[in-house]
Amino acid sequence: MGIRPSMGTVGDAYDNAMAGSFFASLEAELIERNSFESKAQARMAVFTWIEAWYSPRRRHSALGYLSTLNFEKSHQTRFNALEHDPQHADGTTQMV
Repeated sequence: MGIRPSMGTVGDAYDNAMAGSFFASLEAELIERNSFESKAQARMAVFTWIEAWYSPRRRHSALGYLSTLNFEKSHQTRFNALEHDPQHADGTTQMV
């Protein structure tokens, strides 16, 4: 079906391990449990699996055991708090 199980290059073991874990989950939880009549049906199933299960619900050790969706929300919340904080990252106070 054209799925490539490796994303990293030599020396990118961490990235490759994360990609390998993702593709192992995809294969075990979706591909091996279903048969698809067309590439379009397979693409839609993969999209739905990622958007409905993997991103919002599946927790990842590399993200502090948060789902990717919750990790992104947490990061955005922290970013927004820093953006509105009168204290700059370099320790100087912003003139208001």
